[in-house]
Amino acid sequence: MAKNKNHILVVDDEKEILELIQFNLEQNNFKVTTVKTGEAALKKARNLEPDLIVLDLMLPGIDGLDVCRILKSDKETEDISVIMLTAKGSEEDIVKGLELGADDYLTKPFSPKVLIARIQAQIRRNSKKKKDDPEIIKFQELKIHRGKREVSINDDILELTYTEFQILHLLITNPGWVYTRNQIIEAIRGDNYPVTDRSIDFQIVGLRKKLKDYGKYISTVRGVGYRFKDII
Repeated sequence: MAKNKNHILVVDDEKEILELIQFNLEQNNFKVTTVKTGEAALKKARNLEPDLIVLDLMLPGIDGLDVCRILKSDKETEDISVIMLTAKGSEEDIVKGLELGADDYLTKPFSPKVLIARIQAQIRRNSKKKKDDPEIIKFQELKIHRGKREVSINDDILELTYTEFQILHLLITNPGWVYTRNQIIEAIRGDNYPVTDRSIDFQIVGLRKKLKDYGKYISTVRGVGYRFKDII
């Protein structure tokens, strides 16, 4: 039976913030579950399988970063979207949260309207991704067959390694989206893959060479990572 409402799990140890978020979400026709600890968040995420989690970082016991790391390394919960909501607003905290798999980041104090807009945008992206996950991806004369794990240019098959294919598929299915090196590692091999940032750089160099003229579409974002840009 189809769900009538998107289910949001809100995790925060401050009662007033939980009540504020719950009120605003329910006013916008969301189903809401609230918890105050990281341990409870993990349990509810596995049992309820919410559509999205609003996750505070500063939690008693297991903190929000560890909760996010555990969720994203578990096959049962890795696809649940996470929006981090926290008083920690430094660039380092934001990058760390995103590298762990968070989909978005909002700092306290926050506007409930902005939070609602971020949640709605993420749910739309999730719905579109489910609909637009094609078996074959084409970009000009570059073609990627996901099932066959095959890449060709003008019907000439390229000899890509497993990792090169994974990186290309990740970047090209999310054009314009910037991925950090750690995000690429987690996406292609999982959290426990023993590879360094330098290894990813090496893989990108090899991939660009094999893609020939299409290698220029994989751009480096200095200090952050890589993206596939569809406009030169």
